[in-house]
Amino acid sequence: MVSRLAEAKARAAASLLNIDDGECIVIGADTTVELSGEILGKPDDSAHTREMLAKLSGRTHRVLTGIFLLRISGNATRAAVEISTVTFAPLSKIEIATYASSGEPMGKAGGYAIQGLAGRFIPRIEGCYFNVVGLPLARLYALLRELGWEDGKQ
Repeated sequence: MVSRLAEAKARAAASLLNIDDGECIVIGADTTVELSGEILGKPDDSAHTREMLAKLSGRTHRVLTGIFLLRISGNATRAAVEISTVTFAPLSKIEIATYASSGEPMGKAGGYAIQGLAGRFIPRIEGCYFNVVGLPLARLYALLRELGWEDGKQ
């Protein structure tokens, strides 16, 4: 799912560009949270956020980010999915309600932002921290290099 969405985003963005420069690389990415086979997308409202956080409380889940790169010249592409595991501490109803009412979870896969206030609830991650934030930088850099991008040359 995240692979398909990342590709769709990159191709949609590329179709809006009017670029003749063959060095342009368009990047698409999509992140989701998966808990025991259930996809936890972005919460609809505070109540939905509280529901998600109650499910994540005291459990380990996976964060999956699909990345798709499209080099305009030659239509060259690269794609990958980065997977990290995140463990939440057990949360009290007050902690869940307070965090949900902060507004921070809105627009975030799984209803939390590890780089923000929710970081205090996460005692362990395995894998790329930046993947949990939403863009696995090391994987992105590796894919850019596969497409021939080099620091300082573009």
